[in-house]
Amino acid sequence: MTEPLFSTTQQVSQSTTDFQNAVDWAAVARLVLTSRTLDDLEEQELVPTGIVRYQFSARGHELAQVLLGLRLNQPHDAASVYYRSRPFMLSQGMTIAEGLASSMARVDSLSGGRDVGAVYNMPRRERATILPMAGDVGGQYSPAAGWAQTITYHQSVLQDQAWQNTAAVVFGGDGSLATPGFWSAFNMATTLKLPLLFFIEDNGYAISVPSVLQVPNGDIMANFASYQNVLLLSGDGTDPIDAATKIDQALDHIRSSLGPVLLRFRVPRLNGHSITDTQAYKDEATKKAEWQRDPIPRLRAFMLEQGWTDTQWEALVAQVEQDVRKELEQALASPEPDPATSSQFMFSDPAHPQRAGGIGNYQPMVASPESQVATGPRINMIDAVRQTLTHELATNPRMLVFGEDVGRKGGVHGATRDLQHQFGEGRVFDTALSEEGIIGRAVGMALAGLLPVPEIQFRKYADPAMEQITNCGSIRWRSNNNFAVPLVVRMPVGFSKYTGDPWHSVSGEAIYAHTPGWQIAFPSNAADATGLLRAALRGNDPVFFLEHRALLDTPEGRTPYPGDDYIVPFGQAKVRQAGDIVTVVTWGAMLHRCLEAAQPFGDSVEIIDLRTIVPWDRETVLASVEKTGRCLVVHEDTWTAGFGAEIAATIAQDAFEWLDAPITRIAAPDNPVPYNRQLMTTVIPGVEEIRVRMDVLLRY
Repeated sequence: MTEPLFSTTQQVSQSTTDFQNAVDWAAVARLVLTSRTLDDLEEQELVPTGIVRYQFSARGHELAQVLLGLRLNQPHDAASVYYRSRPFMLSQGMTIAEGLASSMARVDSLSGGRDVGAVYNMPRRERATILPMAGDVGGQYSPAAGWAQTITYHQSVLQDQAWQNTAAVVFGGDGSLATPGFWSAFNMATTLKLPLLFFIEDNGYAISVPSVLQVPNGDIMANFASYQNVLLLSGDGTDPIDAATKIDQALDHIRSSLGPVLLRFRVPRLNGHSITDTQAYKDEATKKAEWQRDPIPRLRAFMLEQGWTDTQWEALVAQVEQDVRKELEQALASPEPDPATSSQFMFSDPAHPQRAGGIGNYQPMVASPESQVATGPRINMIDAVRQTLTHELATNPRMLVFGEDVGRKGGVHGATRDLQHQFGEGRVFDTALSEEGIIGRAVGMALAGLLPVPEIQFRKYADPAMEQITNCGSIRWRSNNNFAVPLVVRMPVGFSKYTGDPWHSVSGEAIYAHTPGWQIAFPSNAADATGLLRAALRGNDPVFFLEHRALLDTPEGRTPYPGDDYIVPFGQAKVRQAGDIVTVVTWGAMLHRCLEAAQPFGDSVEIIDLRTIVPWDRETVLASVEKTGRCLVVHEDTWTAGFGAEIAATIAQDAFEWLDAPITRIAAPDNPVPYNRQLMTTVIPGVEEIRVRMDVLLRY
């Protein structure tokens, strides 16, 4: 275990020499002054001249952040920060020039100019890994809990001694305690006794909204008093002794595997929320009282008490000013990003692997021959999914499967039946009813090098997780390929063989199709489910694996199991029926309705099963349309902005000269799926409707 700042209150009262030896106070002072000088420089010079457009001050928050930062020194320590965390970032090895270049959106910034300057990410240098933070307030919490659970996974499942005495930290302001993300992570941490430090900087305001409107009576510590399995600490983030003591106590608790800690420091926010915030909502007495709590004068007084002189302090101030000015020139010399790179790193590229995140064994997928699909017994799609998960769990010890009811019950659809029995509760486990927590946890695990495979029970149930979903998809891009989060979200979609309803029958793939950074698989049979799932599990990007409920255990979805090495690479559609007059493009359950509808027309109809929505196989579709001159797109998702519109627009743009008839679409109307079965048949495209449209196009 690392040397503590203080282990007991007795050490605080030791001699001046012992106290100075416990903490490198010169380093603390240098970093605190550097942060303050950067704020001054940006606010007084760089913002007024337009060099910096968007600025968040850490003024008043510096001391406790730096004290914590200098204590994170284990190889797998990690921190999930927020937009007022520049002092902490400096303590983790971010250079002054990088901090300024980030504010200026230059090439040498931590994101290559892609993200706001105060939105940080940084693979480990000398201290902790800095997880790609979210610009959303509260979005930083559950990924940090995922990293914390990864710590326990390495310790208990993988028996990896290198992860002993490891801590995860998540930063947040008092306003963030009202967000779903905080409560997801707090419940995870306390339920599972995770090694996670909630480092709360309580400045009394969320922009202009006071704490009393965030939590009852504005007293977060009193409200958490009834929680179990958590150590609650509160301190003054402007007092060097109190802050250092509380940080030491918190980290000692976590590194001793005693569970999570919520450490609240009261700090003043001496500036507005951002550069545009004048704090007109605070009266002068409040602002004056806050400035009286400025941590820098208190730090200076403390160091003078410990033997420093005014001359030493002023020399340090001058040296920091000189260092900042010198690195300002370096930041100003950093070029603007190349406009041609604005779309780079949306998806993985074997030639440019990420620096952190994922399991690091990605190889380009090579398609298995179609002849590999055996002629043996046909199995249900759900059995193919379960068999594939079983094999991949057995071959990859870093793979985990989790979600609501996936453990002892084996999933509400049976996809994980017996997996917990085979692989143990550490690798196949149930979660709380929090989709935000499920996806956010998966993000943190993927960042830490695991392969998480969360299940969301039904498509609509993923709605509470949209913040984590959108953030996850952009991590590779907005971190400038520093990080990636390959994970696979399994999710049943669509109507069932028995009925529909507005809550369980949503298809909705188009929403995810325009959520940047996600790949989407949508198999129509057991063999494709095996091949696509294996490709996803061995890939290097986040994937939605959509399993249609009407195909899970029905004859239409059954095929022989294609084997434990079968792979279907993404972006390769399958021509299910060759034809020469009309091209039909479809996916999922609609494929089988299209095949049935085409029976009277023989080889006049060519039917293409996309198999993946992102990426989708434009080349196969365009080649077919060039041959037939006619196209019908059929899908279950709603009409307006459904993915069929993207296909139709592509054909209209790239194949217009080949068309002999208007591009035709069949989709659900823009309303939910009804529960009544007869009403459902008027919403979900049916065989007869598809057959009529085929006939019209054939006669056009």
